[in-house]
Amino acid sequence: MNIVVDAFWDDEAKVWVASARDGIGIATEAGTMEQLQQKLSIIVPDLLAEDYQGPFEIELIARSHQTVAAA
Repeated sequence: MNIVVDAFWDDEAKVWVASARDGIGIATEAGTMEQLQQKLSIIVPDLLAEDYQGPFEIELIARSHQTVAAA
């Protein structure tokens, strides 16, 4: 099963915020992308274990933006 998760950097909270597409109820946040990946590797099987037998593929799509001053 392929789970697509969108993540964006919340500059105010200083965390990556992630939620799954397809309305499966996965939403979490973490301070680094590595921490986010680790959390998802635990959350996804726990949430879906009753309905699906693994393996689960997690596709994490991250967005970040910044404003820079012109020279």
